[in-house]
Amino acid sequence: MQFSLPDGNNLYYEVHGNTQAKTSLLFLGGLSQTTMAWQAYIPAFQENYQIVLVDLMFQGRSDNPANFRSFQEHAQDIENLLNHLNIQTVIPVGISYGGAVIMRLMHYFPQKIQKAILMATFAHKTPFFDAIGTSWQRALETGGYSLMLDVMLPFVLGRHYFQNPLIPVEMLKQMRISNDLSVDRLSKLMMATAMSDDFRKELQKVQIPTLVVCGSEDLLCTPEMHHDIVEALPNASYVEIEETGHTLNLEAIPQTIALIKDFIQ
Repeated sequence: MQFSLPDGNNLYYEVHGNTQAKTSLLFLGGLSQTTMAWQAYIPAFQENYQIVLVDLMFQGRSDNPANFRSFQEHAQDIENLLNHLNIQTVIPVGISYGGAVIMRLMHYFPQKIQKAILMATFAHKTPFFDAIGTSWQRALETGGYSLMLDVMLPFVLGRHYFQNPLIPVEMLKQMRISNDLSVDRLSKLMMATAMSDDFRKELQKVQIPTLVVCGSEDLLCTPEMHHDIVEALPNASYVEIEETGHTLNLEAIPQTIALIKDFIQ
């Protein structure tokens, strides 16, 4: 479904599960993911929860406006959507880019959030993180999304995934390419990360119960970066999943489903 935002741009979203449930779950994906990244989670929660999946602006089937959106502006889009759906409070689950957006939701719209789950994400950038981002941007400019994926995948999939892939890496690459993300869309998404500031000070004011989940082999958003998030948040707990990398909603589906269930119940 498409929701027309106040600026006239359309945000794509899906509603699944029990629409009469008292609790709604919101799932936001990583940089180049779409709502498809969460399909395996629907059966686990559809009986007891209303499930909202969203393509953030520039992702998937959402629009591609002329100007990039900051993480705060993405959060405003989500707040507008929740109001449209008459959802008073929500439990958001966000990975990587989506997790960065959720942190802004937690800070700017705390009244909307019951609890939050942050997976494989970042509140600040390290020099190594920035260097990875620069390599992705240069690959995108040189060879489009295909070359960017060649450079990206070793940083977003754990070492153990390459040894025993759930989906063969080449097939996974082709599936990602089929999302048809243009260089323009990806560049605007990456700009939000490039322009973001250290958000840890703002997180210190957030009292929302939060679960922070990291893969032990995450080279992009390292366990140390997640410890910094937990240290900043007054009411956060931390779980590290062994032998997994950055893409937890592919590499660790059963583990993350179990963690989410335990946390929200």
